[in-house]
Amino acid sequence: MEEKNQLEEPATALEKKSLSRKDFLKFTLATGAALVAGELPKPVMAKQKDTKPKKRYGMVIDLKKCIGCRSCAVACKAENHTPPGVSYMVVMEEETGEYPNVKRTFIPRPCMHCEHTSCTLVCPTKATYIRPEDGIVVVDYDKCIGCRYCIAACPYGARAFDYGHNYSDSPYTQQPSPEYAEYRSRKKNKSPIGNVRKCTFCIHRVKKGLKPACVESCVGKTLHFGDFNDPNSEVSKMLSQHNRSYMRLKDELGNEPSVYYLNI
Repeated sequence: MEEKNQLEEPATALEKKSLSRKDFLKFTLATGAALVAGELPKPVMAKQKDTKPKKRYGMVIDLKKCIGCRSCAVACKAENHTPPGVSYMVVMEEETGEYPNVKRTFIPRPCMHCEHTSCTLVCPTKATYIRPEDGIVVVDYDKCIGCRYCIAACPYGARAFDYGHNYSDSPYTQQPSPEYAEYRSRKKNKSPIGNVRKCTFCIHRVKKGLKPACVESCVGKTLHFGDFNDPNSEVSKMLSQHNRSYMRLKDELGNEPSVYYLNI
């Protein structure tokens, strides 16, 4: 019964939006068929406008320095007060070799904040979009109807749905979320409950001249944040002057992620 109520919430939200049910169902059938057929994201990339933001915020992650402590993930949850099931930063693990020559690599994974996004193209209400001023991909909670197509379209698994669960009844676990500098309280049937949530590179901190919480807390100096459009920024210099190669996750898909990994 609880699951039924959770799934009905997006439909209730839909009634509050300007998108008609007829248009929504039309979009749903077309987009759903494409997702099931596995046709996203490559075919939609050619249709997306090539927008060039004034700034292009992103990260360079040094895999050689990551020790898997997950302080970045803990700091992210504490900063953004994310509920159970919602994590903006996760640390993946890759194990190679055979005993006794086994090697483990830790791979921090925030939202990739792609230049060519799959998520924005499948959103029927245009709730998720790329900010023209800095290239950060965000979600407008007032437009999000909770259809979760963006979750299905994201090739990185960087989005989550807020079902309204809390870790406890403690006031601390229900503190307002600061991610879009709006500090919305998590109340039943109110945003961000019933919305899709994701990493925002801590916009509320960046606006104050601070680094994202994950970068600030990284004990190994693995995470680096900055503007790729600025050739003098730390991240730009790391890619242009570093004597090590780098990669991007699932680069073959053409999403142009804004998170680069320095190889070990």
